[in-house]
Amino acid sequence: MVYALRNNSTLADMVLNNLGDAGQIKRRTYQRRLPENPNRDYYYIIRETTPRESILVEYGFIDNKNDLNKLQNNIEEYAEAVVKAIADYTNTPYSKEETPTGSTSTYIVQRGDTLWAIAGKYGISVNELKRLNNLTSDTLSIGQQLIVPTDEDVYIVQKGDSLWAIARKYGINVNDLINYNNLNDLTISVGQQIKIPPSKEVVYTVKRGDTLYSIARVNNVSVDDIINANRLTSLTLFPNQQLIIPKK
Repeated sequence: MVYALRNNSTLADMVLNNLGDAGQIKRRTYQRRLPENPNRDYYYIIRETTPRESILVEYGFIDNKNDLNKLQNNIEEYAEAVVKAIADYTNTPYSKEETPTGSTSTYIVQRGDTLWAIAGKYGISVNELKRLNNLTSDTLSIGQQLIVPTDEDVYIVQKGDSLWAIARKYGINVNDLINYNNLNDLTISVGQQIKIPPSKEVVYTVKRGDTLYSIARVNNVSVDDIINANRLTSLTLFPNQQLIIPKK
């Protein structure tokens, strides 16, 4: 839903249409007139900022499960839709800065998988997952192969290497290394590529304006995960504070 002052109705409609194109439900633009003077707006809805123009955008409602899921997975696309509408309205050149795809790997769809669950697992939006795989629908089939982003490291086996030595070098458990590479035995050969499983935790440096909720959402973990990993006794954060972010 988009609220606007009277002279912003065109901008409000443009924002609403762009949100619809981004996949959100187009509810409506809303404007309320002052009861005692219909020629004026009811400014309790949105503050007047003349000469600057103002709109207020509601992206969804967290008491609605469908909207909640959409917001969790597509908020960046919705925000980008608003930016584009404002750029078009003001005749400002618009160019979306694409997030680098980086390295990718293949994910095999399992029974019960959904695009939302897979996107959440790899920390990307549903729209980005669909773009990577040229998908035009949300339907998946068991055994389907999907391209997903990955930041895994690959180690080239050197003369004298062993799985234990490689695991120790990267500070990981040798069994995790074996399982991650689907190895049937402990024998490795010079030149063999060994994928290094991602670390189970990263360190995040708090920036001004950060909250536990915003950090948890960006890193695809729960607030409780961060609290427990750092043994926090307060929800207050400070700039430059370092937090351990557990990886799932």
